[in-house]
Amino acid sequence: MGWVGRLFDARDSLVRMVLLILSGLGYLFFGTMSAPTTVQWVLAVLAFAVGLSLHHRPLANMLTQTALLAGAIWLVDDFTINQVGASWALLELTMAAHRSRTIWLAAGLLAVVDLTDSIGDPLPRLLSGVFGLLPEVGVPVLLGLVIRTTRELGQQSRRRAEEEQRRRESENRAARADERGTIARELHDVVAHHVASMVLRVGVARHVLTDLDPRVGAVFDDVHGTGTAALADLRRLVAVLRDPDGVRGDAALTAIEPSALPAALGAAVDRARQAGITVIADIDPAVGSLDAVRGLAVLRLSQEALTNVAKHAGTDAVARLSVTVVDGAVHWEVVDDGRGRVPAPVPVGGGHGITGMRERVEVLGGQLTAGPTGPGWRVATVLPAGPAATERT
Repeated sequence: MGWVGRLFDARDSLVRMVLLILSGLGYLFFGTMSAPTTVQWVLAVLAFAVGLSLHHRPLANMLTQTALLAGAIWLVDDFTINQVGASWALLELTMAAHRSRTIWLAAGLLAVVDLTDSIGDPLPRLLSGVFGLLPEVGVPVLLGLVIRTTRELGQQSRRRAEEEQRRRESENRAARADERGTIARELHDVVAHHVASMVLRVGVARHVLTDLDPRVGAVFDDVHGTGTAALADLRRLVAVLRDPDGVRGDAALTAIEPSALPAALGAAVDRARQAGITVIADIDPAVGSLDAVRGLAVLRLSQEALTNVAKHAGTDAVARLSVTVVDGAVHWEVVDDGRGRVPAPVPVGGGHGITGMRERVEVLGGQLTAGPTGPGWRVATVLPAGPAATERT
């Protein structure tokens, strides 16, 4: 928008009024053939004061300026200041009025007041006064309607652009949701059927083969439990694929062997220590029995939280990582003392900040708590027990 567009913006009425007043003062000092009279100055100052005080109330400003014009017509010979003030007030009213009837009534009132100066004049002068209404009344109304229409067209164009953008985003979300649904169905049809078949056959073998060596029976039990957990993890991953607003990124759809989780957490702690921060880790050995999805979530949360400590707390900071399993639920927490002085090199394994951590936790039915604690920062959550964990207990 150029300076002319900004000048006639609805929010800049005070700026326009100040410019008009400066123009009026210039006319009084330099534009008149003779020095303005005291009455002219009084009427001009009143017009200026009304314009400043009522610039945000165009109808009241219009009525007051018209009344001042009516007085000026009867009191002074040169009433240009009041005439311009009333015309400008009509322009402001035309740009701001909510109903067209208000505009035409105000224009008619100003026209009647202007014509009072021609009462009793000969016909040629009366006709001249009528034609004089064009610049005094017609131009303000016409210019105001043009500005008003242009502003409304611009607003409609912006609304249409916003609606079009929302429509495209909605279509994109729908397309992604359809694609996720297709992938989820194919994954379920291809993989879940075979895993369920294997679990069923192992279960049948456990009951049919009664004279098995205890070690073989233990292997069957382990295969059956692993297969059951795999089905639970698969159902959870399918739910993530079906949800278009769920966890984003390839990392959200990968899994980790549960028995490898303690080692993976240890590696994340080592990388944070190599970055320069001190990490005190308290990891429950029971995390090795978690299902794959929650195990991956614990790993990613730990990596992201330690990355944030390195970014914001810096070197010499002390971070405490606590992961415990209570009745199948995972209690996870990272707290730092916030006393590092220099930002540390960021350890490998960071994700998308608190937002990504919160999304990952919410998909698993938990709530992430993040905020300052003393001079440091605390991030914590509880991941509820999954179906697989419930079945094993």
